[in-house]
Amino acid sequence: MTEITFNVPNISCGHCVHTIQTELVDLEGVKQVVASAQTKQVTVSFEQPADTGKIKALLAEINYPAAD
Repeated sequence: MTEITFNVPNISCGHCVHTIQTELVDLEGVKQVVASAQTKQVTVSFEQPADTGKIKALLAEINYPAAD
């Protein structure tokens, strides 16, 4: 299992956190998602077929792009 943390500057409230967690956990291979409005970070635990690229693409699709 892989764990990665993304900086996501668009997170501003609990609704943002809920949306990110709900959307990402539906991605096949994602096991756990922890988002924080305070730190503006999203930590994702995943295994194949999920990968960093798919997670970043979904974050961008739901208007919470990860900062590079």
